[in-house]
Amino acid sequence: MFFNSFFFVPGMKLRVFSCFIVFVLLLSACRTTKFVPDGDFLLNKVKIVNDAKDIQQSDLKEYLRQTPNSSIFGLFRLQLGVYNLAGKDTTRKINKALKRVGDEPVIYNSALTAISVQQLQQFVQNKGYMHAKVQSNVSTKGQKSVVEYTIKSNKPYTLRKYNITLNQPELIEIATDTSRTLIQPNMLFDVDVFDAERERISTRFRQLGYYNFNKELLVYTADSVLKSQQVDMNLELRSYPNRSEDSIYAVVFKKFTIRKVIFYTNTDVNVSADLVNQEGLDTVQFRDFILVTPRERIIKLDALVQNTYINPNTFYSDNAVERTYAALNSLGPIKYVNISFKENKGDSLDCYIIVVPGKTVSLSTELEATYTNGYWGVAGNVNVTHRNLFKGAETLSVQARIAYEWQAGVWAQEWGGQVGLKFPRFLLPFASYDFKRNIHANTEFTTAFSYQNRPGEFITKSVGAGIKYLWNERQYRHVFEFIDLSYVYFPWISSDFRDSYLTTGIFNDYNYQDHFIMRMGYSGSYTNFSTSRPLRNFSTMRYSIETAGNFLYGMNKVLGTKPSADGSYKLFKIRYSQYFKSEYNITHHQIFDKYNRFVYHAGVGFGIPYGNADAIPYERRFFSGGANSVRGWSESTLGPGVYQRIDARRRDYNQTGDVKLDLNMEYRSKLVGMLEGALFLDAGNIWTIKNYETQQGGVFKLDTFMSQIAMSYGLGIRLDFSFFIARVDLGVKLYNPVLERKDQWRVNPAWSDLALHLAIGYPF
Repeated sequence: MFFNSFFFVPGMKLRVFSCFIVFVLLLSACRTTKFVPDGDFLLNKVKIVNDAKDIQQSDLKEYLRQTPNSSIFGLFRLQLGVYNLAGKDTTRKINKALKRVGDEPVIYNSALTAISVQQLQQFVQNKGYMHAKVQSNVSTKGQKSVVEYTIKSNKPYTLRKYNITLNQPELIEIATDTSRTLIQPNMLFDVDVFDAERERISTRFRQLGYYNFNKELLVYTADSVLKSQQVDMNLELRSYPNRSEDSIYAVVFKKFTIRKVIFYTNTDVNVSADLVNQEGLDTVQFRDFILVTPRERIIKLDALVQNTYINPNTFYSDNAVERTYAALNSLGPIKYVNISFKENKGDSLDCYIIVVPGKTVSLSTELEATYTNGYWGVAGNVNVTHRNLFKGAETLSVQARIAYEWQAGVWAQEWGGQVGLKFPRFLLPFASYDFKRNIHANTEFTTAFSYQNRPGEFITKSVGAGIKYLWNERQYRHVFEFIDLSYVYFPWISSDFRDSYLTTGIFNDYNYQDHFIMRMGYSGSYTNFSTSRPLRNFSTMRYSIETAGNFLYGMNKVLGTKPSADGSYKLFKIRYSQYFKSEYNITHHQIFDKYNRFVYHAGVGFGIPYGNADAIPYERRFFSGGANSVRGWSESTLGPGVYQRIDARRRDYNQTGDVKLDLNMEYRSKLVGMLEGALFLDAGNIWTIKNYETQQGGVFKLDTFMSQIAMSYGLGIRLDFSFFIARVDLGVKLYNPVLERKDQWRVNPAWSDLALHLAIGYPF
């Protein structure tokens, strides 16, 4: 999401790059030992020399208990430089501020070095290098120290045989599942892998209802083969004394089913079997789900049941508990939940779910000044959200907007609004209750209306509506847009406005035509980011597919509707759109430490009009340039292909395409406080699928598109406010495919080669 992007304003000097670099160098070159006490040493550098090819350097860094001050590209310690700008007088506010923003020097600590050696030793031994030796060497120069850890791995131990000695059929089946096991022949004797295998087996076993089972009941016995550095492993159950019917085995191998699920919203009462009958509380029951609530009911039982994965008359499952936590905590009227279980006589469990209610209604207003095409105005927005409209956790959001603009003696006006209603369940006519509940999806209805009257120019009305389903599945998020309608109507456009702006191409003529889009689509996302390992490399994906007009076109064919004179079908005297579009984006984060990372992004997309349409609607086509694309160009000023802009000073509405390619690489580094810096390299463009007369040079061709990929580079500054990122990026054109061959590589950039972008959030 971006606020604005525009060409860099002439008058500023290109030396800004040089000045910035000189400033960073001077700041980081300040005497780094200024605040290092006499007799101590600044930890200047830490090196790890490792000869084990199977151990990643990034994994070793996690076990260092002391590392130097953060740096940019491993060269410039900006935060330490800011700290060192402070004076010795601690009573002065400026000195306090500089020390608070910067980072104090890291003083070498021999005890932490010794602990690091122990941790590294333990880690490499756990990886199978039992005879590995880890040593540290400290060298000093002046008041700076360099610590070098040397890992001599020696020959590792490997797995020769892996045996499973268990006496429970289901447990044996899980442990011997060759398609899922983490244990492989001749693998390194990796303790972490063996422990992960115990976790895998116990987790899957608990999904079958074995509530009292845990991984600590599984143990390994190892037998090393003489002089071969190979190990035979045996997986077995921990040995406990058998005491007749109270044997530990009788407990851990007892399979539990869920008897009842009891919700209650009064946290002043104790969880007990007498809860249902307590005075002052109402009890509602559906099947074996029970809701105990105060007389003034906070939420309906059905809303809770629809978002609960713990089902009566089914086996206990850890996965069901985790998913229930996530689903119930996402409901608007719920602040948080707590889930507990109580064993009954026999082999059943009662599940108690405490529901703590939260705030249900919120209201926000905004007043803003506007400036459009030389006209000043004022606008107001009102947003109302009710998160429990019908006591079933339904979320109603209402947004209203009104704006006035003074235009040469008359007031232009715009008013409208949108309404959204989200149900925390899958709504589908004629489907059974159990089928809809098993889907565990949210259903969202949206509608919007807008009216705009610009005296002397035009009047327009627009209506939109849609239905979509949303659901999450572990690391995946899915959105299915069952239907999305968009209708735009222009009852009046002045002849002067049409002659001055539409026929000349200054404004996009499509934006001022009546049009109708009836589309459906699916979009999803995936991430393997782990909150428990935030410094591990991770990737995210986003993908989408949509189509429009097929239902209407099919109905026209079935009904034998006659096309209009131009060969197209129309609805309400408007030619409807028909097209297919798909897009895929992948982003990979290569993390060096909590201060530095590289981020790589690739995005591709294509669309094709067919049947009742010659072109994809303007708002559904691709754009290039701007804060989230090739940042050497302003928003929507790149492409398609080598198309030449009509007017460099105005937005050219022909700069849209049916094919898109984005390739980005960005280095991100924490600077000082909440300030972050970035260096980036972008490449990409858009193309048309057909050779349109108004977009000459824009068509995609296999033999030419490579030479039409634009490139840019630049730097950015970001402010991390925790809940959002404010971003400023300065992009510079590196390769401009539109220019003559001799001018395409912008070795000496001009002012027109710069673009400044203000945005919210990271670009990818």
